[in-house]
Amino acid sequence: MVPAHFPGPCAMLALTLLLGCGVASCLGQNDTEPIVLEGKCLVVCDSNPSSEGGVTSSLGISVRSAGAKVAFSAVRGTNHEPSEMSNTSMTIYFDQVLVNIGNHFDLKASVFSAPRRGIYSFSFHVVKVYNRQTIQVNLMQNDYPVISAFAGDQDVTREAASNGVLLMVEREDRVYLKLERGTLMGGWKYSTFSGFLVFPL
Repeated sequence: MVPAHFPGPCAMLALTLLLGCGVASCLGQNDTEPIVLEGKCLVVCDSNPSSEGGVTSSLGISVRSAGAKVAFSAVRGTNHEPSEMSNTSMTIYFDQVLVNIGNHFDLKASVFSAPRRGIYSFSFHVVKVYNRQTIQVNLMQNDYPVISAFAGDQDVTREAASNGVLLMVEREDRVYLKLERGTLMGGWKYSTFSGFLVFPL
């Protein structure tokens, strides 16, 4: 007779959680692989679990919401001259949100606040219009410049300073764009600023 093999406590609790989330069946996982439930929850067996953003049991199982999706994309839809606030802080402001999943991008301040620690992707495309000055745009993380982009061709009516980066961001970190050099007199219509959570840590 072949002895029966029963799953360990981690697998049993994971199965219970799967059924509780409304999933009828799943494939077996080892003790380190996450079990991702479509649109429901995430069960992670980990010897050093983190309770950030979830509930952790004494058996080392962390249950996190699968609704922790984060993404934003903002655009400048008008060609208005920089406001007094823009001239003082040199923050590059946007006036329309195309995507704001999780509502972590503050349109009025044009600042993204990270809801959790993780690896994020950011990109920007700042257009200068009828402006012969060279501009330098910085991507700022907590008031420190991370990357820069330049636009300085004097023979075109529109030119863009563009760049992108992957960043490790802590919870409540602030990310925004700052005009470090030059002016945006004439406006910055069609400029964009986007970002999203690649994966949590």
